[in-house]
Amino acid sequence: MKAFNTFDTELRRNLLILFTAGLLFWSSISSLLPTLPLYIDNVGASKQEIGIVMGSFAIGLLLFRPMLGRLADERGRKITLLIGTIVAAIAPFGYLATQSLGLLILVRIFHGISVAAFTTGYSALVADFAPAETRGEIIGYMTLATPLGLAIGPALGGYLEATSGYGILFLFCAELGFVALLQIVQVTNPPVQTQQQTEENDVYDGLRLRNFWQILSSPRVKVPTIVMLLVGLSLGAVHTFVSLFLKSTDVDFNGGLFFTVAAISSFSIRVFAGKASDRFGRGLFITFGIFCYVLALILLWQAHSVMFFLLAAIAEGAGGGTLISMMVTMMADRSLPQERGQIFAICIAGLDLGIAIAAPILGIIAELVGYRDMFGYGAAITSVALVLFLTQSSKNLSNSLRFALGLAPDAYALKNLKVRSEEL
Repeated sequence: MKAFNTFDTELRRNLLILFTAGLLFWSSISSLLPTLPLYIDNVGASKQEIGIVMGSFAIGLLLFRPMLGRLADERGRKITLLIGTIVAAIAPFGYLATQSLGLLILVRIFHGISVAAFTTGYSALVADFAPAETRGEIIGYMTLATPLGLAIGPALGGYLEATSGYGILFLFCAELGFVALLQIVQVTNPPVQTQQQTEENDVYDGLRLRNFWQILSSPRVKVPTIVMLLVGLSLGAVHTFVSLFLKSTDVDFNGGLFFTVAAISSFSIRVFAGKASDRFGRGLFITFGIFCYVLALILLWQAHSVMFFLLAAIAEGAGGGTLISMMVTMMADRSLPQERGQIFAICIAGLDLGIAIAAPILGIIAELVGYRDMFGYGAAITSVALVLFLTQSSKNLSNSLRFALGLAPDAYALKNLKVRSEEL
């Protein structure tokens, strides 16, 4: 936390408010994870219909994230944060107001916009606030709001559903979103830098991109996005099927405990991974994160005891605690302020898409070969992501391997492009 002590009072205040808003937001979102399927079941939906309603959340994410990224760049990060928290405060009333499956799907799509808006604005604003030399440390600490919220929310949601009913639960979710909104209102919105204002323009002019397809096809964005897509498949498989897999085995281990252990692991590793990445580079920790996901899936594939499931949970949490925050940090290193929102949105949309298609694609595999072997296929898919990052993350094979193993700086990082330009 030493980096925070070097900041002026206004910056520390902004970061503290932003962290509090993040904690409230993720607590609101995650309080419905264990309870909303029960509510949908309670209104008479089939298992397939429950899956459709829950999965429709991803439609809001995927459809709106790119345009919200552009909005964050053109109008400032605060407006997307306001949109995210306003939607989080309104959507729970939609669940409360209807028991129609069609309308619940629409409410769920609308609710998905909240995560698309909030995560895009949050990542971009934290990257704007963080000095380049301590960017990894600051982003690492600030992303702790997510696993904390994901740990607190389900426990609160489950308790309220059991003791007070769905009405109080939905009102509580809305209240958390509203208090998060009140926090965001207090955040100072730094002006979005224009192209004329950034001194890196001459160096970076050949890489500046202006639309979705140009950004996505750029080498500095394309490979990370594909990696996130492949990892998203694995992440979606774990979140969707691990509880069902546990139920199908004779192992006495609770699915909720799996995710609690994963959240503790994720929280623990974020505390030091971000700061270490400022010293050793982002590539090494991204490689470590992908490897942890591969290891988690292999352990699930071979799991026949509580110990295997515990180790898999620890590995899955370590993967999430390093990969996602370090990928955000690497993309911040590689982007100008005026394009950062769009680049974050596109890269993270890869993860969204992977999670969204994991259930139908890997669900078919699970039908054919069973849950256990499905996790084996998931390990193979994630291994492709690992090989891709090791060999394609930089300008050529040699640079990619060295960057991915922490032996060379990121060739696409702005500061390294500037140094190379001055050398020439």
